[in-house]
Amino acid sequence: MSKDINTLTAEEIVQLSKEYTFFSWAIQSQVNPIPVTKSEGVYFWDADGKRYLDFSSQLMNQNIGNQHPKVVKAIQDQAAQLCFVHPGNATGPRGLLGKKLAEVTPGKLKKSFFALGGAEANENAIKIARFYTGRHKILARYRSYHGATHGAVALTGDYRRNAVEPAMPGTAHFLDPYCYRCPFGQKIESCKRECISHVEEIIQYEGPDKIAAIIMEGVTGSNGLIVPPDDYWPAVRELCDKYGILLISDEVMSGWGRTGKWFAVDNWDVEPDIITTAKGITSGYVPLGAVIVSEEIANHFEDKYLYAGLTYSGHALACAAALATIDVYAEDGLLENATTLGKYLGEALEDIKERHSSVGDVRYIGLFSTIELVENRETKKPFSAAVMADVKKTLLDNGLFTFIMVKDIGTMIFVVPPLCITKEQIDEGLTLVEKALEVSDRKVN
Repeated sequence: MSKDINTLTAEEIVQLSKEYTFFSWAIQSQVNPIPVTKSEGVYFWDADGKRYLDFSSQLMNQNIGNQHPKVVKAIQDQAAQLCFVHPGNATGPRGLLGKKLAEVTPGKLKKSFFALGGAEANENAIKIARFYTGRHKILARYRSYHGATHGAVALTGDYRRNAVEPAMPGTAHFLDPYCYRCPFGQKIESCKRECISHVEEIIQYEGPDKIAAIIMEGVTGSNGLIVPPDDYWPAVRELCDKYGILLISDEVMSGWGRTGKWFAVDNWDVEPDIITTAKGITSGYVPLGAVIVSEEIANHFEDKYLYAGLTYSGHALACAAALATIDVYAEDGLLENATTLGKYLGEALEDIKERHSSVGDVRYIGLFSTIELVENRETKKPFSAAVMADVKKTLLDNGLFTFIMVKDIGTMIFVVPPLCITKEQIDEGLTLVEKALEVSDRKVN
């Protein structure tokens, strides 16, 4: 008989998890997980009762915060009535969620295909784009993450793609609008938007008539939180229109109020042909992803076979959770809070940059931000893994949990709290961040 979950000690939780389960993106012997047993709002607790302030919304997905009673109740009510049916059947939650997504997404986006996460959503967006256009190539950016499955990891530009190649054929990558580390050697005052002309150059190299779609994160997430120049998304939209290429916005991380808008592309009044999303659609309470396509693309499949299907597509429990979550965004004013406190957070981060020599750059939009650490502001050299390990330990010891990037391409502390956070809680978290920055400041040369 299995031991009662509620009687497990912290050591037992960690031991069992390490011995019998794999942890993502890690050397298994080196993982040191927190044994989490409880959460509420912007906090969670470990099995020993230590409280942590969550400054990354877990994996940038718990946008509404932990254990929101409205969503918990919606899950409980739906579970009592109907958890799952064959994906070929219709349910109320499925239909109502499809309608709600058509209402909150930009322009003529209308019809949704449901998956269980962002990677699955991107996989099916690829297929839909190829079916619709009759072309096979997909362009994506180098500083990107679109998922770990076969097709999604081929779109991904970062180091995780290299480790599993050969992946899906037909993908090509282009450079990013990363102003702090401009790949074209420019500064703000000398910029000629080579990051945009470069995209057209890659289109020409790959053959415009061979490219089905360009996929980009609304705002690049875990690869550095790169906020593009204001004319970047509109310019890429124009290029797609010029060459008959579909534009896909991956809003898995940057969607659902994270930037102060429903979706990041809304900040630049751009209407993509397809949006992929997950994470904040249910705030992680139940797994769900979605591909939302334009009415024109949807009509294409009215008399053509859609070669796409998943056992859990349109899962009733997940759709019910999503409906309640979307209601919470509106009823609790979370988009407005992200906008208002996002401005406050941005000013605070700029002040931190001025006062800490190890901070090379800060980037932010809404409650989506990062602090890029460098050991030398002139060379912009990232810190070593050892220094960042000390930074992370300081944060955790002081009760702050967040996403830390430790790669040759950059070392960063992410500040991506739940959208329900208060000004006082932001101050609380930034005070703890500054304690960790004292560690990195001592390593500047």
